[in-house]
Amino acid sequence: MKGWKSNINGTHFVVAILMVWLSSCVLVRAQLTPDFYATTCPNLFSIVRREVKRALVNEMRIASALVRLHFHDCFVNGCDGSVLLDGNDGEKSSNANLNSARGFEVVDTIKRALESDCSGVVSCADILAIAARDTVLLSGGPRWRVPLGRRDGRVSNQTEANNRLPSPFLNIDQIIQRFKDVGLDTTDVVALSGAHTIGFARCSTFSQRLFNFSDTGVPDRNMDTEMLADLQRFCPLNGDENKMTALDRNSTDLFDNHYFQNLLNLKGLLLSDQALVSNGSVASTTKPLVENYSKDSKLFFNDFVNSMIKMGNIRVLTGTDGEIRKNCRVVN
Repeated sequence: MKGWKSNINGTHFVVAILMVWLSSCVLVRAQLTPDFYATTCPNLFSIVRREVKRALVNEMRIASALVRLHFHDCFVNGCDGSVLLDGNDGEKSSNANLNSARGFEVVDTIKRALESDCSGVVSCADILAIAARDTVLLSGGPRWRVPLGRRDGRVSNQTEANNRLPSPFLNIDQIIQRFKDVGLDTTDVVALSGAHTIGFARCSTFSQRLFNFSDTGVPDRNMDTEMLADLQRFCPLNGDENKMTALDRNSTDLFDNHYFQNLLNLKGLLLSDQALVSNGSVASTTKPLVENYSKDSKLFFNDFVNSMIKMGNIRVLTGTDGEIRKNCRVVN
């Protein structure tokens, strides 16, 4: 009887060890890793880099568009490539993306090249993550190893995009809350806002600051007077709201910390950007980060990389969830 009990206990021990081992295997499978495609698509990084370089040579402005696509993808349904799906009721038709989001053709080109080299292997969600990294790097920004292994979602939700994506018209508390809603914190808000060191914005996204700000009858006082005069000429009342100007004045295409220096000099273009330092409630939250980044580009680069990796892990699909799309615009 004693030996029988001992045998039972031993069996329980083996089963317990086996269950721990199995659960650890599941955990490892669910984690993203930079080497995910090392054997299944070894030419992945060189193919993406080649196509991104070609796109930037054709139009440097596409750099910010590709970063923005990854950002907008991750904030809605997680990083699952859903922003790429066509459809009248999808994320492409949301307020933040309609007639604004760009870079889809670049993603299409990358996907076709990858399908020719390693068909059915690389997800559209991972293409977005790698392309965003490459555009930052090729614009003068930091290099980092992109965790990979995401799979593509099958649903694109316009309503959720309208409710979740940060907007240039939101106040700072609303923006911070939208980041918190997806698991990001105040450091992520400021670091990721630094992506506005490259790219352009339409007059329609900041013209409310130029003449009758918040129905006060005067322009936004938190804007440099010389910059204000320039923008009033560029975006006059009843003018073309689709005209575009640089987000980072005097440092248009270089990924650097100049954006934060501009904020401290009241030269932030979007209300949501300038609010990082000019709102009274941010003295102990976002403003110190802006001040630190303005003086230390290495600190900004380090925090930006950490925030990009953190954002890239939002609600990812792995394992057998989702799919690997053949065409990034439609589900299989």
